[in-house]
Amino acid sequence: MANRKIIHVDMDAFFVSVEIRDNPALANKPVAVGGRSERRGVLSTCNYIARQFGVSSAMPTAMAIKKCPDLIVVPGRMEVYKETSQTIRQVFEKYTDLIEPLSLDEAYLDVTDCPLFQGSATLIAEQIRQDIFEATGLTASAGIAPIKYIAKIASDLNKPNGQCTITPEQVWDFIETMPLKKIPGVGKVTQGKLEKLNLHTGGDVRRSDESTLVRHFGKYGRVLWQRCHGIDPRRVEVSRIRKSVGVERTFETNISDLGQLKELLKQKLLPELEKRSAKHLEQRTISKIGIKLKFADFQVTTKELKHDNIELPLFFELLEEAVQRGEGKPVRLLGAHIGLQEQADPKPQLALSF
Repeated sequence: MANRKIIHVDMDAFFVSVEIRDNPALANKPVAVGGRSERRGVLSTCNYIARQFGVSSAMPTAMAIKKCPDLIVVPGRMEVYKETSQTIRQVFEKYTDLIEPLSLDEAYLDVTDCPLFQGSATLIAEQIRQDIFEATGLTASAGIAPIKYIAKIASDLNKPNGQCTITPEQVWDFIETMPLKKIPGVGKVTQGKLEKLNLHTGGDVRRSDESTLVRHFGKYGRVLWQRCHGIDPRRVEVSRIRKSVGVERTFETNISDLGQLKELLKQKLLPELEKRSAKHLEQRTISKIGIKLKFADFQVTTKELKHDNIELPLFFELLEEAVQRGEGKPVRLLGAHIGLQEQADPKPQLALSF
């Protein structure tokens, strides 16, 4: 099988990072998102400051507060997290259609056929992380590898706000010393059984007997054997049909002038939107057009219109209406998008060097 270029992107303490972004007074303090009740509450996530006190996700609130008395627990805002996740998804779509979301805050991307940065998956991942920060104000970490599960492990190695690349030539050595608990699917029970068999690293499994693993772990024993031999044939599975195509620009300096926004829309965004949507419109039609604005206070508004073509005057009208919603607030981000009417055929993958 030709080497694939897979990126696993994982947002850093996603829920709590959104809360700190929207309430800067929480910065540099131990913060968690979750149930506030000390009797029944459970944390969804916590920031890295809180983790230094032993606080972790899924921990009862009462226990977390005992470990960290200064912990600030805020209620979750799922709609905000979903909206932010959609913005992150739009960043991914600039680089590939092969996206497999695992949750609101992490996804696999297959960038094997992405021509940007001369096909360097490492540089593509760096730009994706930069784009996410510019679009959301949040940091992400990434792992890059030719194998899915190794990309996922690698994304955790330089957190927060970092990345790690494991090239095809490095895979064998990486697995040799890799703790088996890092492999997705190896929980505490499985880890305990493996340790009883004196199996602690990928190298230990490679030097063991496959039949022994199957005898103790059934089908997963064979999976574990394959993983430790660098075999993971799973492709990035596109789990949903692409429903839209969009482009966005985050400004270094907020813009208050409507004329300047119109000029950017005309000269930059719409030409890029037309170029990016061309391949999708070969087999699909436009169902709607829309404008997205993010104001200086990070509030987002979207204005859409059912229409079947990209027409500048209509985008101008949508932009004017969206700007009015801000009641004078300067604009941090401008986006334009189209909705797609019907399902596209799956896009074939190309085999390129890593």
